[in-house]
Amino acid sequence: MPLKTTRFDPADYIETPDDVAGFLALAFAGNDPDEIRDAIAVVARSRGMATLAAKAKLNPKSIYRTLGPNGNPEFSTVLRLLQALGITLTPTVKRPRARSSRKAA
Repeated sequence: MPLKTTRFDPADYIETPDDVAGFLALAFAGNDPDEIRDAIAVVARSRGMATLAAKAKLNPKSIYRTLGPNGNPEFSTVLRLLQALGITLTPTVKRPRARSSRKAA
């Protein structure tokens, strides 16, 4: 008998505002625009695309297209979606890693 599996969808596990913020923070940490777009799409699915579209005052069909695998959202769209999700972007200074005090032998 073949084993039945279900497709994993992280959207099923994003339940609280802290979950949303943590998931997006991980995506933003990678500095990869495609990863960020995909993470926003996951969060949008977790909240309901139609609900998010209404809050962001955007067309639901355009959100699906924009956040899809070939989408390239404008920065203003990203900001509107994040605002609708209750997320703000806060710039921070990237600090260099502390160097090891050990010298190579």
